[in-house]
Amino acid sequence: MAKFTVFFKDKPINSSIFETGVVHIGRDETNDLTVDSLAIAPAHAAVVLKNSPPIIKQLNSDFPLIINGVQHKEYSLENGDAITIGKHRIVYSSTEKFSTPSSTHVETPDSEKLNQELNSRPHLPEANLQVMGGKHIGRLVSLKKSMTRLGRNSAGIIVITRRKGGYFVSMLEANEKIKINGQALADQTILLKNNDTLIIDSIPMQFFMD
Repeated sequence: MAKFTVFFKDKPINSSIFETGVVHIGRDETNDLTVDSLAIAPAHAAVVLKNSPPIIKQLNSDFPLIINGVQHKEYSLENGDAITIGKHRIVYSSTEKFSTPSSTHVETPDSEKLNQELNSRPHLPEANLQVMGGKHIGRLVSLKKSMTRLGRNSAGIIVITRRKGGYFVSMLEANEKIKINGQALADQTILLKNNDTLIIDSIPMQFFMD
């Protein structure tokens, strides 16, 4: 498991423990780890806990990912690494150092609550985007990955992330021509709903869940 502790001006303000999957970090309250600061992007970074060590990835090119004072696009986290965001700092810890020996399992109230939360999370239906125009009309784009990136550098790039609350779309590279339901996506992070229409690189695509 992984523990992330958020500090503000070197004072701890909260901490969260995650067992597996992908931890989304950002300003938007739909993230798994939310930091209320304009120095952080609505969708700032994602930590993949499936691997050992965990991998953290930058999600927004306009907001740098700074770890231990050095800028990265992707980084393998080690115990004690610090992610700096403005006046905030997020410190990663491997919870193995806090755990009891494997021969003696102790179920604390906190771990019991965490297990109940993990077990009660609803299954997220599979989702796709269907191309609604152009030479590839009818083609399906699967959204099975934790992050699906669409677009190109000159026409804007979006990322669709699978989170515990659903599928969320945000921009990695801004372009006023990227729209959702006829409105510019801009710097928003939006929860996608059935039949929402995205326009990416002048190609309309419709979102739907199975």
